[in-house]
Amino acid sequence: MKTFTKAYIPYNGYYSTPFTRWQGSMQNENAIELGAKTARRWFLEKKKIDPTVIDYLYFGISIHQHHLFYSHNWAAGMLTDNKKNVPGLMVNQACTTSTTILSLLAKDIELGGYDVGFGLMADRCSNGAHTVWPNPMGPGGEVIHENWMMDNFNSDPNVKPPTKMVGTAENVARLEGFTKEQSDAVVLRRYEQYQMALADDRAFQKRYMFPAEVKAGKKGTKLVELDEGATPTTAEGLAKLKPAEPGGIHSFGAQTFPADGNVGFIVTNRDKAKELSADPKIEIQIISYGYSRVNPGFMAAAPVPAAQMALANAGLKITDMKAIKSHNPFTTNDLNFAKKMGIDVMFMNNYGSSLIYGHPQAPTAGRIIAEMLEEMAMIGGGYCLWAGCAAGDTGASMIFKVG
Repeated sequence: MKTFTKAYIPYNGYYSTPFTRWQGSMQNENAIELGAKTARRWFLEKKKIDPTVIDYLYFGISIHQHHLFYSHNWAAGMLTDNKKNVPGLMVNQACTTSTTILSLLAKDIELGGYDVGFGLMADRCSNGAHTVWPNPMGPGGEVIHENWMMDNFNSDPNVKPPTKMVGTAENVARLEGFTKEQSDAVVLRRYEQYQMALADDRAFQKRYMFPAEVKAGKKGTKLVELDEGATPTTAEGLAKLKPAEPGGIHSFGAQTFPADGNVGFIVTNRDKAKELSADPKIEIQIISYGYSRVNPGFMAAAPVPAAQMALANAGLKITDMKAIKSHNPFTTNDLNFAKKMGIDVMFMNNYGSSLIYGHPQAPTAGRIIAEMLEEMAMIGGGYCLWAGCAAGDTGASMIFKVG
């Protein structure tokens, strides 16, 4: 199935919470529970829609939480308050989990599997889980252990020698001859674009953002309404920062940071999308999906072949895209994408990107896509493309038509 013809997203049929830097306001929340409860509040308070409209749930998560084994069906039960026995499936493709889920929902709708699907993507990088396995044959019975966050950030078992994620970006930067000056210029532009979303009392963010309700003290709660962790950025400040890796181009200002948050998307057929839309005159169609895997240790290069596949499947060119957004954990992602696709690196990622506001893994692509869809609604519609990398040197891309 190279293209989709029947899969639609209701306009404003999606939300994202703010993203909070790890060890911030969401650090003590179970991501599964917070995601489901936030989605339920969004359906009832913002959309005024009974969540039992959902026929199937895809639940995206990449970092272990308590009750992960039951996560998808537990989330479905909380979302519908067990008023409807909605089945679910747990999905993990790290940073591209959101687009994997959107593609699965689109395929199900295309094949007539059900009327309304929901994708809920939730993760908490804070207080990352530690897994311990018994190892009685080890020296003195020493256990095998893994820190879900730091161990996986610092080493992909498929890459030899072991390479940090930032090292995969440096591999691409060296191959393509990118410089720290180019890297700093991209960071500064991305920060300026994020400021666009904060203008006029966050008018743009309020188009799609929905607050998370978290515990405050033993009995109280509070709403998390703002991103936490975006660092004020200047050209002078960036110039003073040294590369994080010897001989590299990425300072700590040129890479994202772990975060917490959740995102939700309704996917359905055309008629139902009109019914559930905030504005039936604005149609959002899922057009095509692309995926890729590149040589070990070159993760930042993966979005390019994924985007090329999505474009080829749709019979479109990159110049047909009115907006382009990316998951850009490192500046090299955008530099390489722009170079290989023949576009201006400063054109893409209006209104924000994960480089600036953080990366909670499974929900990241979903928020970026929500921003892109709102941008398209503002400019009158057309085709738009999202592309991003994921752990394991993989990539994904998705094309939408708005209007």
